[in-house]
Amino acid sequence: MASLYSLICYHHLLLFLIAAAVAAAFTTHAVADDMTHLHFYMHDIRSGPNATAVEVVTGPVPVPSVPGVNFGDFVAIDDPLTEGPALSSRLVGRAQGFYLSAALQEVSFLVSANFVLAADGPYNGSAVSVLGSDPIAAPVRELSVVGGSRRFRMAYGYVLWKTYFFNATTLDAILELDVYVTTK
Repeated sequence: MASLYSLICYHHLLLFLIAAAVAAAFTTHAVADDMTHLHFYMHDIRSGPNATAVEVVTGPVPVPSVPGVNFGDFVAIDDPLTEGPALSSRLVGRAQGFYLSAALQEVSFLVSANFVLAADGPYNGSAVSVLGSDPIAAPVRELSVVGGSRRFRMAYGYVLWKTYFFNATTLDAILELDVYVTTK
């Protein structure tokens, strides 16, 4: 009788060990995420001979809340990204892409841009790709990080986007950006 009991215990132990081995084989181990916080200022210059934002298409319908902005305006950008709010502060990269006026009743842009970081900086020419809605009347807007390159390959995250300065006559703007990028 003791041998039958020992055999049953042995089988239970064996089943337990097999189940534990199978569970261990299918368990994934979390790899620590690598989050980077970038902070810089984007200079969207639409006026003068050194414009970095050029209206490519003028939309047909004026947006009533801001004179000079039309629904459907399409603006290509190659805006400087600087360490501080002054255009003369250290250049850390460029915002290259476009924004499109995408709302009839308010000024809200669809933004698609790559933040291409300086090759001589700590991120060595890496880029962060951003896409999202920019309703400019909101004090803080959140856009999505949808990818990147080099150091930020397969990146995801978000950008907190704030208007630091806006000139309603020239439509020039300085935006303060906090970019939170995660890679695995």
